[in-house]
Parts: sequence; C-alpha cells; structure tokens
Amino acid sequence: MIPAVQMGYSRCQTESFNRKKSYMCRLLGYLGPPITLDRWLIKPEHSLIEQSYQPREMETALLNADGFGLGWHHPDRTEDAFVYRSVLPIWNDVNLSPLSRYIESGCALAYIRSATPGQAISIDNCQPFQRGRLLFIHNGFIEDFRQSLYRPIRDRLCDVAYHSIQGSTDSEHIFALLIHQLEAQPSLSLSAALDQTLKQLCELSHDQGIRTLANVIVSDGQQLVFSRFATSAPQPSLYWLRDDFKFPKSVIVASEPLFDADWTVCQPSTLVQVSADIEIQSRPLDFA
Repeated sequence: MIPAVQMGYSRCQTESFNRKKSYMCRLLGYLGPPITLDRWLIKPEHSLIEQSYQPREMETALLNADGFGLGWHHPDRTEDAFVYRSVLPIWNDVNLSPLSRYIESGCALAYIRSATPGQAISIDNCQPFQRGRLLFIHNGFIEDFRQSLYRPIRDRLCDVAYHSIQGSTDSEHIFALLIHQLEAQPSLSLSAALDQTLKQLCELSHDQGIRTLANVIVSDGQQLVFSRFATSAPQPSLYWLRDDFKFPKSVIVASEPLFDADWTVCQPSTLVQVSADIEIQSRPLDFA
C-alpha cells in the first residue's frame, strides 16, 4: 500500500487521486556495458520506485501502482529476452531488490503501470511485452480504445501478430502492430517497423477522431528504439542521457530524469535509435 502519510496526503485525498483518469505509466531503458539492474532501477534518487508514488511529470494521475515489469537480455548468450512481471506495486515486491542486485544486463527495460480505467489488473496486462528477443514498453493510451481502435487494429494483423495478444490493453495491440510489420517485411529494421506502426496508429486515430499517445521503447538486445509521439499536444515526457560519468559508454531513456545530470529532452513527434556502439540517430515523425 502506498504510504499516504509519508507523502503528506490523507486517505481520502489518495482515494480521490486514484479515481482520476490514470493513463500515464513510467518507462525506463538502458543500453551499455553489462551492469546490475539495481544501479539504474533502484539506486538513483528519483528511481522508478519513487516515480511509482511521487512522479514529477504526470498530468493525469498520482500513482503508478497497478503492476510493474522488467525485461532484459543475457549479456553473453544470444537467446530470447527474459521478463519478470508483477501485479503488485513496485514498492511492495520483496523479490525486486535481490533480483536486481543479481541480474546483470547491457540491454534492459523497466516499466510501472497506471492502468487505464476499465482495464484489468492482471499479469497479461503488465509490461514489458516480449516476443523472442523483442521487448516492448508503452506509455500513453488510445482514447476509448475498446470502442475506437480495438477492432481496426485487429483487422490489420497477420495471424502471428493476432495470436500473440494475451491481454486486453491498447499497449499490447500496439506491440502486435509492430510484430505485424516485422512479420510482413522480415528485412525491415526495428526503427522502420516502429515508424510504420506509429504511422498506422496516427492514420487510424484520425479516421476515428480520437487521441493517441505512444511513447514507446523497444529493444532486441543490440539496440534501443524509442519514440515520443501523440496525435495532439501535450505529449508525455521523455528524456535520454548519454555517456554520463555514472554510466559511461551507455544510454538511459526515462520518462523522468533519475538524478541530476545533463539529460536531453526528447523532442515531440520524434523517433530515436540507439545503436550497440551508443550512437544516437534522431528523426522527426513527419506524419504526426
């Protein structure tokens, strides 16, 4: 349970905040030399744990208490990505600290969830979503998803992408669109696949007259590709930090800065690719 007294809120105030629309989750990604997960997940002063109960840049919710997840790649072996997910608030999971001190990875994602009203609190709806070496996390929402884009997205999917969906969230359906791009065009780069996915989301959203927000991070163990995107302003916050003295030869992507440093604000309607050698390429999403 969130410590309301610690945060200076009464129980009534906290319950009132919980009844607000809570679309905004928090994202975190790391690419660089293999390190234990706790160094960027738990130890920073504004860690993902603190962001779960005291976020600084969320406009529509106070808490991210509807589950969390980690995804990572083995530093030495080429195999499917690993995922650990829970429906507990991140501050309540007693396994997180020992796991994050044990697991080392040079490419990993983390996520805390603030569930869209009406969406189930279930393990199938917790991110990261994983398929083979792909890991995917999404911060945002599709407005009135079940009545707007639920069917149009599914109608566009190949069988592989369609049957990959296990839960009910708009986020997983966006991931299915990405899987569809990669299945339909096996030679497509990950950045091009995400670009095409967001373009389709934009077209579908305009057709339905609804708003879509899609800050996304996707990885395959060798690179991070991420976007800051919405069909209309404002867009959820997103930052990256490259080659900080605390994390040399690495890139961290985060919804909110984890500590004082020279963070770069990801510009609105932008797609960014971080390669294995930590080179960053950024380009505007010209359809947005």
